[in-house]
Amino acid sequence: MVNEVVTALVILTGLGLLFATIIAVAYKKLRVYEDPRIDQVEEMLPGANCGACSMPGCRVFAEKVISGELNVGKCTVSSANAIEDIAAYLGVEASTEEKRVARVLCAGGANEAHSKAEYTGGLKTCRGEAIVAGGVKECNWGCLGLGDCADVCDFDAIHMSADALPVVDVEKCTACGDCVDICPKNLFEIMPIGQQLLVQCKSLLEGEMALERCSVACNACGICAMQAAPGVIEMVNNLPVINYELNALTTSQTTVKCPTGAIVWLESGKQFDVNAATELPLGRIDAPYRSEQYYQ
Repeated sequence: MVNEVVTALVILTGLGLLFATIIAVAYKKLRVYEDPRIDQVEEMLPGANCGACSMPGCRVFAEKVISGELNVGKCTVSSANAIEDIAAYLGVEASTEEKRVARVLCAGGANEAHSKAEYTGGLKTCRGEAIVAGGVKECNWGCLGLGDCADVCDFDAIHMSADALPVVDVEKCTACGDCVDICPKNLFEIMPIGQQLLVQCKSLLEGEMALERCSVACNACGICAMQAAPGVIEMVNNLPVINYELNALTTSQTTVKCPTGAIVWLESGKQFDVNAATELPLGRIDAPYRSEQYYQ
């Protein structure tokens, strides 16, 4: 009986040593080396996992930085000091990346754009309203003002103004693109903050047809294109299209003669004021809705 127990123990011990040896050899031969600096760089990054660097997360970005595929300056969310600290740790030079922010291509808030009905659907969202005939605004391209973009922003960078327009905090914006994806009217674009000349309208109508629906709509007059340097602005489908490859030639003078203010020069980087309540433009009636209602 004792011999059987000893034999069993010897066999089990031998098998354990054999499998342990196999596992050790396999680990040594098959293991994938991971640079220990990846963990350190990941800790030094903001951890936002916002995707502004075009990577799916901060860890992947850290891996690309250490492999030399990306420069640490590509992280526009990190502060300048944090970028320098990471560059110093890795012994590399940090490039200067221009901050990118979300821009809103509509200035037709509650006080500027006419509504054709009142939305009383169960989903108090822009997407819910857009399902019903494209929304209640007479301008089919305009901001619906229900704040889906503010709700989806994980960085508290978007707030709705008193005029029901999204105001982007350029300091907090990480250019993650969530607002771009959520807007049913495709009114957001991620742009370098240095692109100060901006068209705040996407209406394809012209003249009175556009202005009857929104007092700040582009009426396709083309004055901005004539005022701009050659090649900077081209009129396409009744809208001025800015060639940002010639951004160095853009000036605030381009906007001076715009009769509706549809094209603007962003001096401070901020588009709208959260607390500003725009006065009703000349010719508007002080009534936000007509009698018709849409139900969902």
